[in-house]
Order: sequence, then structure tokens, then C-alpha cells
Amino acid sequence: MPTSKDVLLARATWLNSEDIRPYVFVRPENKIDQPGTRHKLDWFTQEPIYKNPLDVKELAFANAIYQIEWKAFGHQDLAIPRWVFYDCAAMPGFIAGYAGRTKKMPKKILDLLNYSDENEWCPLSLFIIIPTMHKGEWVAYDLCSVNSLLPKEEQFYGLGFMSKAFALWYANVAQCSGMTQWGSPSLKLHANYGHMEMIGSYAPLHTHAKTMTYRCEVNTDCWEKFFSKEVDLAFLEKYGPTHLSIEPNSEASMIHIQEKIQNNEGPFYLSAGEIAHRGLRDPLTIYKLKQG
Repeated sequence: MPTSKDVLLARATWLNSEDIRPYVFVRPENKIDQPGTRHKLDWFTQEPIYKNPLDVKELAFANAIYQIEWKAFGHQDLAIPRWVFYDCAAMPGFIAGYAGRTKKMPKKILDLLNYSDENEWCPLSLFIIIPTMHKGEWVAYDLCSVNSLLPKEEQFYGLGFMSKAFALWYANVAQCSGMTQWGSPSLKLHANYGHMEMIGSYAPLHTHAKTMTYRCEVNTDCWEKFFSKEVDLAFLEKYGPTHLSIEPNSEASMIHIQEKIQNNEGPFYLSAGEIAHRGLRDPLTIYKLKQG
């Protein structure tokens, strides 16, 4: 019987490579105590590469991380200003991802990131999380990889998903919150780290008001289903569909659900399985906890 790791490795073959390893980019004071002990999972067996963002010798690596982020999100007016990357990510938070042995990486990637092969490791992805005042809760505010810069046939299968999964596992994150824009492909990814509670359906305070704010209790059982495509029976047992739906094309729909959230008519949840099988602009059913 194939294990979840077997299913994963069958497609994400790059995880078997000695030339690609996870990295942790965090100042010494923010290092994680007893990493990878909260969530029992056998996916991550390699020792991560450690980088200190306060060490100027790591500037080239940091610049390459920033290049991935800027090129992934700059056209959407969502790129992080350089000072925000330092003040709001490197200093208070936790940055992780995967890196490739530079001399083994395609020249196209090095050219895209303006990266020299004099450096041993080249970042391929990044995920940023920041601890909040709410004990145990972290906010995820950036996830991207070189996949967004490469044609499909040259991409590393599952790189974005695995970057976030590694960070949540390594940092022992219990509850993860985040933001994503309605109609964005990223919703199909973020819905799979735990049952997704919609705590905001409209965010006029954001640059893009048509933003959904979510949170989830991190659950590695959901991660496996992202790759296996199995039905999440635990979700269907716990939550039932309501007569409500959210329409990614309708600002009025977003505001309508936002008012219900503010009136404490929730909590409301979205189904990862439904999100996976619907188009990015299709209406999504809103679920609630079953009674009794």
C-alpha cells in the first residue's frame, strides 16, 4: 500500500535530489525551538540550510529571494517593498523555502534571478510567516517560487505547496492565517493545509479589496489529499453546506458574506475539494459546523 510520501515522491521527484534542500532564513534569536516536533510527518528528512538575514555575507541569497518575490508579484501590485521584506519579515518572522545547488541549476533560473554560480545554494522558493499577538497563531503573507517564472514543463512539481508545508512543519505552527485574492489560483493551494475558515470575505483596508482572509488549524492529513486527490471525509463529517455561496466575480456577494461574518452568523468554511474542482470564477458553497 503506497504511503503518502510514496504518492508525493512519485510526482515531486526533485525531493529525492541531494542538490535541492530546504532552507531556513531567520535571525538567530528567532530560531525555532525543537523544530518539526508538533506535526508527525515523515516528508522532511533533509537537514535544512541555515541562513542569517542579518549577516551581510548572505546578501546575494537574500537578493535572489527578493527577485523571486518581485518577479512573481510585481505585475499584480503585490510585491513587497524592500524595507517591508526586512522590517516585517526578516526581523520579526520566519522565512523558509527550497534551494538548489547553484552549479546544478539551469542557467535560465540563474539568469532570471541575476545569480552567480559562485554561491553554493540558490533559492527556488520562499514562504514568510509572522507570529501574532494571538498565541499559537501565525500569519502567512507571502508564498512564491521560480515555478511562476518557468514554463510548465520546466517547473518543480509541488514546489510552492511543499515550501509552505515545510515551513509550517518546521516551525511547529498550530494555527495559520492568511490572505488571498478571490479568483487567484493560490486559493486552490492554500485551502489544503487545514479546514479553511473564512474570517473575512472582503477587505477594503487591503490594496485589493476583493481579498479573502482565512485561518485554519494546521492538519497534515489535509496535505496528503492535495497530492492523492482523495475526498476529505473528515471535512464532510464535520461541516454541512448552507444555502449561502460566495461569488468570486461579485463584489456585492463578498460584501454580503462579510456582513454575515461581522454579525457573528458564522463561522463559515470553504471546502478544499470543491475549490479544487471548480473554476477560479465559479461560485463556492459556504459550509458551517454541523449541529449536534
